[in-house]
Amino acid sequence: MDFEALKKYSALHPKPAGLALQYGTAGFRSKAEQLDHIVFRMGLLAVLRSKAVTATIGIMVTASHNPEEDNGVKLVDPLGEMLHPSWEEYATQLANAEEQELQKVITEICQKAAVNLHKDASVFIGRDTRPSSEKLSQSVIDGIQVLGGQYHDYGLVTTPQLHYMVCCQNTQGQYGKATLEGYYEKLSKAFTELIKQSHCCGESQRHLKIDCANGIGALKLSEMKPYFPQEVAIHIYNDGTKEKLNHLCGADFVKVHQKPPGGLDMKPNERCCSFDGDADRIVYYYKDTAGHFHLIDGDKIATLISIFLKELLAKVKQDFKLAVVQTAYANGNSTRYLQETLKVPVHCVKTGVKHLHHKAQEFDVGVYFEANGHGTVLFSKAAETKIRQLVKEEKDDEKREAAKMLENMIDLINQTVGDAVSDMLVIEAILALKGLTVQQWDALYTDLPNRLLKVQVADRRVIDTTDAERRALTPPGLQEKIDTLVKKYKLSRAFVRPSGTEDVVRIYAEADTQENADALAHEVSLAVFYLAGGKGAPPQP
Repeated sequence: MDFEALKKYSALHPKPAGLALQYGTAGFRSKAEQLDHIVFRMGLLAVLRSKAVTATIGIMVTASHNPEEDNGVKLVDPLGEMLHPSWEEYATQLANAEEQELQKVITEICQKAAVNLHKDASVFIGRDTRPSSEKLSQSVIDGIQVLGGQYHDYGLVTTPQLHYMVCCQNTQGQYGKATLEGYYEKLSKAFTELIKQSHCCGESQRHLKIDCANGIGALKLSEMKPYFPQEVAIHIYNDGTKEKLNHLCGADFVKVHQKPPGGLDMKPNERCCSFDGDADRIVYYYKDTAGHFHLIDGDKIATLISIFLKELLAKVKQDFKLAVVQTAYANGNSTRYLQETLKVPVHCVKTGVKHLHHKAQEFDVGVYFEANGHGTVLFSKAAETKIRQLVKEEKDDEKREAAKMLENMIDLINQTVGDAVSDMLVIEAILALKGLTVQQWDALYTDLPNRLLKVQVADRRVIDTTDAERRALTPPGLQEKIDTLVKKYKLSRAFVRPSGTEDVVRIYAEADTQENADALAHEVSLAVFYLAGGKGAPPQP
């Protein structure tokens, strides 16, 4: 390793004194001007990770649904999954090392992770449309080059597209071609094949309005438009030409504020959806004839997909295990509907995509979505092989037809990570095949009224949780207090969990009426404030 070059380049990307950041589920996120040294060092780390696993690693410059002034960076592991937890720690150590310790920290990582520095390294880079992203990805390249890594810069891509490219590269093209064209062709071909199988006499052209959060999704969707079949008419709003990224728009805004985004004119009963800033989340919504807004979130998306997959799996008559993975934030009525009406097993895990993804890998078909609209479907190798075999060899028409649909679903779904473009096409195909309107989909079950709040605390670490974050172990007395409050309301539950990124405690409550959900959330927030070291004034109702 050329430590002189490392010293020279590192001085061009100096670490601000006293700044310490943590690598979390979303990688590093901060104000863009604080990130230059971080992205340079993540370029270094990507090379080390690539050498350690002898595979291509991805590095994405984005801060997803954060404001435009922020940015971030995250690494993508060989099969398009998130960075391995042990390497998250190395990322944090490397990011926070003082200039003079850099060489020592790199040497330590190489020893701990058995990195062979003589091996080749290859890194794929992508970035979103933020004004700061291009310069930051240049700093990533500096980091890669100092350690002698090879790189391919894809430039502007959605986060899921980069995950997809990395997976294609490391499966020697088995997952697909590691190009944007390859991505567009694979998805559009599967989608076209699927809706060809639709025998229903619904609308001849399916219109969908899409809010792209003034982000990368708009650019990539425009590029993909020529690949879509005639039957689909997509209309892109908030395309980034006029307004700021994520400002009063995007999936996160719509989900949190429970109202339509700016810049999109909704007529009654029109199907609309929103992507987030880096296009890895999607939510649907519509306005009814009375003008009421209806949100269709990740829970309802998971339910629609599960209904469809369950029917197809029953037709192919194979003993495949289907399950849905949720977090504690999933609406109680979605869990009830899946378990009691659909008879599909539901598993609850800690918040964070990596926990959902990991659990979903245990089943032949694992559907996972967070309520915020981030999710996908995973098919086990064995299930995929069997389904593709049935398409080729099955004599029974109905079985073969069902297997063909499943095969197209496998190809349409981006199994590496939640992908707004892919999820949108999956949803559109299912609605067309089942002849469902957005209102009929929404009517599968009614969400229990709920409320999300947050309380500022001096130190979020005072709260420790168990049972997939549904119960608080510390501080003493808090869980007992929550239990007492929950007993006051019908169909109610509440839980608290520390934020992964800031000193706040997040509170979720649901009950039979909005008034009761609001009251319960407020009472729990007071309990947190007084028992967990709240900062500032006590929460107001």
